[in-house]
Amino acid sequence: MVNHGDKIAVWFSCGAASAVAAKKTLEKYGHIADVRVVNTPIAEEDEDNQRFLNDVQEWLGVEIEQITNNSFPDSRCTDVWEKRKFMSSPYGAPCTQILKKETRQQWEEINKPDKTVLGFTYDEKKRHERFCLTEREILPVLIEDEITKKDCYRIIMEAGLELPRIYKLGYPNANCIGCVKASSPTYWNHVRKMHPEVFEERAKQSRDIGSKLARYKGKRIFLDELPEDAIGRPMKNMDFECGIFCEERKD
Repeated sequence: MVNHGDKIAVWFSCGAASAVAAKKTLEKYGHIADVRVVNTPIAEEDEDNQRFLNDVQEWLGVEIEQITNNSFPDSRCTDVWEKRKFMSSPYGAPCTQILKKETRQQWEEINKPDKTVLGFTYDEKKRHERFCLTEREILPVLIEDEITKKDCYRIIMEAGLELPRIYKLGYPNANCIGCVKASSPTYWNHVRKMHPEVFEERAKQSRDIGSKLARYKGKRIFLDELPEDAIGRPMKNMDFECGIFCEERKD
């Protein structure tokens, strides 16, 4: 699948799976291919993500390139929402479209990678297969070795690395704090408890823009209308990870 001299882009999201995917890619193909590990940092992510990135970079022994959108060099979701006057819908969010997808496309246009690696684990095999059918071919480095999400956490810990703080704070992934793709009362009340300043910022901006981010009792409501005791799906079952390719089919 990989030829001598190929350029492989590994998209690192500051999560355990993409970190292990980068490590395995370097081990498997680093002797014959130019492996580039790339990250799209977002200002609204927890600052400890950068610490984890630095630790992973040292573990990998290669530079993790950090890239931002030419039109939004500060990579702030709040700037995107303000400019677009739109925050989220069932079909996605403009911050993902611009700060993730467009940024990736800008990098790919210049660097023209031959192969792509994402952190699809063995327990996401069917998701990987669907992705390859509908989006593009992805090197299944973790799936080939039957590495699960649980395995990724174990590998990271055995390497002496500490996972991003955001996981310890009870969030389901290393996304932005106050991710507008989420609509569950459970998630938003967790943000209100753990990061009240972020909750207030999202509540104010969403009200100003007119974006109802929470779903409660079957209908969309503004965050400032959400009861503090409202509960929805368990946090661990939420799947709104802000992936680098998650809006690929919108074109």
